[in-house]
Amino acid sequence: MWIILGFIAIAATLLNIYLFSAGKDYKLAMAAGLSFTALTLCAEISFIAGQAAREDWSAVREVVHFQRALWALTGASIFINVLPVFIERRDKKKKINAAS
Repeated sequence: MWIILGFIAIAATLLNIYLFSAGKDYKLAMAAGLSFTALTLCAEISFIAGQAAREDWSAVREVVHFQRALWALTGASIFINVLPVFIERRDKKKKINAAS
């Protein structure tokens, strides 16, 4: 399940970038990208919890090695999804300063 949610999160993030670069409203895609990233992490945690409940410690050990990647990819997802907000803000400030 986490793989499916992860691909949806990537697709929503790419849609966010596309909509922003096309000058269209991107905020729904941004919210979807962040939401599916969170759902992906929840699904991964549920998977690990299920393995631990079955006392399949070798499976838990295999997954735990990816914790740094999960942190890095989550951080990247947040950064990429929120970046258009900061770019838009910067551009608005430039327009205000240019008009003054």
